[in-house]
Amino acid sequence: MDSRNPYSQSSSYMGLLNSQNFPYESFPQFSSQQTDAGTQPEDTPVDRKSVAEYSTIWEMKKEDLMMKEKLSKLAILDTLLAKKNPLTEAEEVVKNKLLAEYF
Repeated sequence: MDSRNPYSQSSSYMGLLNSQNFPYESFPQFSSQQTDAGTQPEDTPVDRKSVAEYSTIWEMKKEDLMMKEKLSKLAILDTLLAKKNPLTEAEEVVKNKLLAEYF
């Protein structure tokens, strides 16, 4: 028994050490080491949208934004028309512009 190495006589330690000695060939190869082209994973099908689908979505989004802008302007016009106090010069200009645009 060597006093400098506490594991020199331990049979369980030696058994563990020996069980971990195995040939390097048992490791699987890395993808860069593989030589067969067939072993590479194939591309999985991906749900791809065509340009036409994106164009349709873009057109719908543009229409939606235009309608929101129109509703916003009509809400401003409604507020200006509902005012009981006299409108300022800037408010009159906005009111006249919105009336000309939509009516």
